[in-house]
Order: sequence, then C-alpha cells, then structure tokens
Amino acid sequence: MTPDLSRIEWMPSPPLVPDDGPISLNLLRRMTLGDTALEREVLEMFSTQAVRLLERLQVMPEDAATVAHTLKGSARAIGALDVADAAEGLEAALREGDPEPALAWLGTAVAQARAAISDMLAAS
Repeated sequence: MTPDLSRIEWMPSPPLVPDDGPISLNLLRRMTLGDTALEREVLEMFSTQAVRLLERLQVMPEDAATVAHTLKGSARAIGALDVADAAEGLEAALREGDPEPALAWLGTAVAQARAAISDMLAAS
C-alpha cells in the first residue's frame, strides 16, 4: 500500500553547513587560536581594510583584479566567506568584462560583514 503523502507533516531539513551569518565564528576562532583580543583586532583591521579596498574598486583601477584578490584573502582569513565569494566573483567578472553586477554583490557582502563585525565588537 502506498502511503498518503498529504497526511505526512514535513519538516525542513537543517542546513548541511551551519550558517554563522556574514562571519564564520568557528573559522575566526581557529585563525586566532581563540584569542578574543586578537579576534577584535583582526575584525577591526578587516572592517577598515574592506572599506578602503571597496572604495578603490569603485573606480575600477588597472589593478582591480589584484585588489579583489587581496580582499578575498583577507576575508577568508577572518571567516567573512560571503565577502570572499563575492570578491572571487568580481575577479571572474573582471576577466569576462562585466564587473558591475559582481561589484554590487561585493558591496552588499562587505556591508553585511561590517554590520556583523560592528555588532560583535559592541557585544564584547
């Protein structure tokens, strides 16, 4: 007999990878060896650097791919994985010749990461 699927109460599955939000706390803590003072320092440095690099990218300098690559590495080092993905997307878009959508995505990712960093710093 085939079960009546309309009578089954379906529950959403949990994500396969936990979503920490804009900053992966597990990765951040691994990279800083659990040193909370170091976490604060790298988060503050990243937030400042991300704004500076994003401002450079707004004018699409000749070295835009290098700037995006730098931002990608810095983002991965602190667990800002959405920023890293967006920066990688910008690198690809620069090679393909249509960087504007990728730059907008990067701007959004940086803003979200900076908001999360601000919240984290205010809470500690």
